[in-house]
Amino acid sequence: MSPSRATSMGPTQMVEENHGKKTSLFDMEEKGFALFHSSETPPEHNEKPPQKRKKGPAPKMLGNEVCSVCGDKASGFHYNVLSCEGCKGFFRRSIIKGAQYVCKNSGRCEMDMYMRRKCQECRLRKCQEAGMREQCVLSEEQIQLKKLKKQEDDQARVVVVHQNAPSPPAPPHKMTPEQLDMIEKLVAAQQQCNRRSFSDRLKVTPWPQVPDPLHREARQQRFAHFTELAIISVQEIVDFAKQLPGFLELTREDQIALLKTSTIEVMLLETSRHYNPETECITFLKDFSYNRDDFAKAGLQFEFINPIFGFSKGMNELQLNDAEYALLIAINIFSADRPNVQDQLLVEKLQHTYVEALHSYICIHRPNDHLMFPRMLMKLVSLRTLSSVHSEQVFALRLQDKKLPPLLSEIWDVNE
Repeated sequence: MSPSRATSMGPTQMVEENHGKKTSLFDMEEKGFALFHSSETPPEHNEKPPQKRKKGPAPKMLGNEVCSVCGDKASGFHYNVLSCEGCKGFFRRSIIKGAQYVCKNSGRCEMDMYMRRKCQECRLRKCQEAGMREQCVLSEEQIQLKKLKKQEDDQARVVVVHQNAPSPPAPPHKMTPEQLDMIEKLVAAQQQCNRRSFSDRLKVTPWPQVPDPLHREARQQRFAHFTELAIISVQEIVDFAKQLPGFLELTREDQIALLKTSTIEVMLLETSRHYNPETECITFLKDFSYNRDDFAKAGLQFEFINPIFGFSKGMNELQLNDAEYALLIAINIFSADRPNVQDQLLVEKLQHTYVEALHSYICIHRPNDHLMFPRMLMKLVSLRTLSSVHSEQVFALRLQDKKLPPLLSEIWDVNE
C-alpha cells in the first residue's frame, strides 16, 4: 500500500484537494477511520488465595479502626480487607495496570504510613498478605460495562412491561410491502458503500513493521493509518445516510447536524460488526485486523479502547444480521435531540418509520425473545455514553500534539 496524505475538509466549508478540485462532506473523494489502547494483563500470583471474609454486610465501623496495611485510619472494608482509602486506591491501580515494582531493600521494608510512599513492592505485598483479593478488583471497562448492562436490562424490562400491559389481543405481526422494500434497499445500500470503501484500502498509509512500540516515526505512522481509516469510514457513513429514505427531505443544515453528531456512534456500530470474540480483534476493510495493543501502539488511550471493545463484544453477543444493523444505524442517525437540529418533528417522524420497521422485523424473526427490541434500542443509549468518552479521547490527543486531519477535526468540533 502506498501512503495517502490527501487533504480533507469539514462539513461546513470547502477546501482544495491535492489535485486542485474543490469538494464537500457530501461529495468528497477522500476517506478513512480513527480508533483507540489497552490495559496490561495483571500479574498472576502463585500463593494460596487469602481467607475469604464471610459474606454479608460489612461490620459497623466504630471510627477508630486502622488500615491493615499501613496503620492509617481505615475507611472501610475494601477488596476483602479493612483498609484506608490510600491503600485501597494503590491496590486497585496496581492490579489494573499489572504493575511490577522493585524494592531497594530486598523486600524487607516495614510497612507504615511513611514507608508506604517509599516502597511500592512491599506495600503491594502487604496488601496481599493482609487479604486483599485481585478478583475483587473491577477494571474501568468492567465497571462501565456493568453499569451499561444494568441500565440496558432495566430499561428493556420497563419497555416489555409497558408492552405487555392488558390490552386487546394484537393481530400477528406482518411487515408492509413498504417496510420490506425499505429494508431491502437499506441492506443493498450498505453493501454498496462497503464495496466502495474496500476499493480505497490501498490508499491507506501502511502499518509499520517496526517492533519497538515507542519508535516515534512508527507511532506517527500508525496514528496516520487509523485516521485515514476514519476518513474512509466517514465517507461510507455519509454515502449510506444519503440513501436513507427521508434523509434528503431534510434541509442541508439538518443533514449536517445529524451527521456531525451521529458519525462516531455509527462508526462504533460498524466496528462492532467486525469484532471477533475468539481473537478479540476488530477487522476493517477485510484486510486490516487489530487488537487492543495495536491501538495502544498508535498512541490511543485504554480509557477509550477498553469500552469500545466491551461494546463490540456486547453487540456481537446479540448476533444481529445485516437488516437489523442497517435499521439500528438509521434510527441512530435520525435522532431529533441532536444539537442544532431545527426541524425536530420531521426527524422524529422519519425515525419512527425505522423504529416501527425494526420492531415488526424482530417480532417476526425473533418471536421468542421479547427483550431483543428494547435491548437493541438501549444500545443506542450506551453509544451516547461512549460518544462522550470519545470526546475526551480527542481532547487527550490534542494535549499530545496529535493533529487530526481537517475533516475529522471539523466533524468532532476540534478547533486547531
